[in-house]
Amino acid sequence: MSQNSINQDNQEIDLTMISNKIKGFNDRIGMSIYNYILFFKRNILIVGFLIIVGTSLGIYLDFNNEKYDSKIIVRPNFGSTDYLYSKIELLNSKIKNKDTIFLNSIGIENPEDLIKIEIEPVVDIYSLVNYNEKNASVTNNTQNFELLKLLSEDGDINKVIKDKTTSKNYYSHTILLITKGFATEEKTIKPILDYLNNNSYFDKLKNIYIDNVNINIKKNEEMIVQINTLLEKFSTASGQKSDKLVFYNENTELNEVLKTKQALIYEIGTKKEQLVNYENTIKKNSSILNIKNTDSINGKLKLFLPLILIFGFVFFRGLSNFYKIQSIKAQQNN
Repeated sequence: MSQNSINQDNQEIDLTMISNKIKGFNDRIGMSIYNYILFFKRNILIVGFLIIVGTSLGIYLDFNNEKYDSKIIVRPNFGSTDYLYSKIELLNSKIKNKDTIFLNSIGIENPEDLIKIEIEPVVDIYSLVNYNEKNASVTNNTQNFELLKLLSEDGDINKVIKDKTTSKNYYSHTILLITKGFATEEKTIKPILDYLNNNSYFDKLKNIYIDNVNINIKKNEEMIVQINTLLEKFSTASGQKSDKLVFYNENTELNEVLKTKQALIYEIGTKKEQLVNYENTIKKNSSILNIKNTDSINGKLKLFLPLILIFGFVFFRGLSNFYKIQSIKAQQNN
């Protein structure tokens, strides 16, 4: 017999063995599926009972343990960002430790409904680069831009943007509150904000900042009055008297005066906006309350509990059958 015919016979034997193994595997899979169908058919009443019990219990637990997210967007003033973050960490530790006495003392009703509080920045790299805190306006802030470039030279810009040190310098921050049941402005949000704003040091800074802004507004208004007087004299001297006078000329000095007046008016507007933001150390910009929390299995117990009960039943019966089979084998061996 030639070598080629031997190799061909071996290949045919190998193919036959592989085919038989695949067929045997498919038969075992089919038999397993049949056994499971037969198992559920025999225990259909028990499985149906477990589905009803699991669904009912899940609906009850979902209804009585609903969690809601509330988001409060705030702006920390007067360099109070680190203070804000430390206060939120303290509040979260009190909530974790279920210190209802402390939470009640700061005015929170039903403190046992609080689950978690945390804070994160509203990532806005453009405001970080452009915002000028001194003038409370959005301008081309070269200092912030150069600092950001320097920080990102030796690393990923995305990591720098999300870095904890960088994030504390963002304009706005979001306080996330997770509660069991509904949170309200009066009973939940307001007490937390009052607690955050209860600081004598920052109260003094607030008064100083507000006084400085008012002084700047007053000085700008006085300068505008002087400019208006100067323009009125120029109008009288040129023989043009009008309440709504527009100058079209090549007088550089007069153009500079008009530009100065325009800049002063704009600055007064930004200063008044600044006064609105300076109402509190931690200024609330907006809030969104009671967004239903669907993370993990929250609100889904009506679906998961029946599956868990059925799986537990199948596992228990399988373990019981395995024990019986092994007991019979042990008796036969003995």
